[in-house]
Amino acid sequence: MTVKQLRAFLAVANTLSFAQACERLHLSQSALSLTIKALEDGMGGRLFSRTTRAVSLTPEGEALLPLARRLLADWDNAEDELRQRFTLKQGRVTLASMPSFAGNLLPAILRAFSDQYPSISVTVHDVINEQVMEMVRDRQVELGIAFEPESSMPLSFIPLYTDRFVAVVPADSTLAVSDGLVWDDLLEQPFITLQRPSTVRFMLEDHLRQRGRNLPVQFESHQLATVGRMVACGLGVSAVPALCRAQMLEVGAQCVALSDPVIEKRVGILTKPGHELSVAAQAIADALCTATGYPQG
Repeated sequence: MTVKQLRAFLAVANTLSFAQACERLHLSQSALSLTIKALEDGMGGRLFSRTTRAVSLTPEGEALLPLARRLLADWDNAEDELRQRFTLKQGRVTLASMPSFAGNLLPAILRAFSDQYPSISVTVHDVINEQVMEMVRDRQVELGIAFEPESSMPLSFIPLYTDRFVAVVPADSTLAVSDGLVWDDLLEQPFITLQRPSTVRFMLEDHLRQRGRNLPVQFESHQLATVGRMVACGLGVSAVPALCRAQMLEVGAQCVALSDPVIEKRVGILTKPGHELSVAAQAIADALCTATGYPQG
């Protein structure tokens, strides 16, 4: 059975008239007759009893009628759902984002996206950078937002912006009034940072190690907000991506430009190579590019 044959069968069954069915389907009498004959031949017997005065369903036609109605309803529902997905009137997107992005830039971007596409549901996994990459690689999410991965990682990367690390110091510290600090200033203080295997921790240690310096970690935490609160309480200093500046200010810490060395890394969209994004996921990727000023592909 084809959809065309089922629609022809229903039109005749509902009207019990080939002439009226032709009008509904915008078909000629001969075209409709050929379609019904092909359906009957495929099924192995007659579905209609036809005389010069009347058309009626055979017992087999009666049995097919509720099945045909259900099949076409399911088909039409499937067509409608796909059409709504392609026109962004329906859909769901699951993405993963490192906390520094999820807690700062992402909410405003999602607000603008939701205003434009209110029927698209979005699930955000707020996880550390390493888990973002794992979830994209294992297809647990369609896309991720994270630091640029190493070239050995089997992931596609679209850069959004470059994030530079800034110093985080207590607001009442003499360091807080400086226009800029160098790493030697920070390394003289107790240092607070994220626990391993955080990418932020790895980047700091790696850059300093290349210059013959060690990171004197005295306090560590899994959450950037906790790191900021520890600094605000005067337990020490830290260094975080500049994207977290507002978050650090909210908990009472102060951010200052940091150099010698300047530590920076690109942040962008991660996807799995060879797997095309859904229309809704592509729309979110475009929204991310627009919000950060990166040209859309």
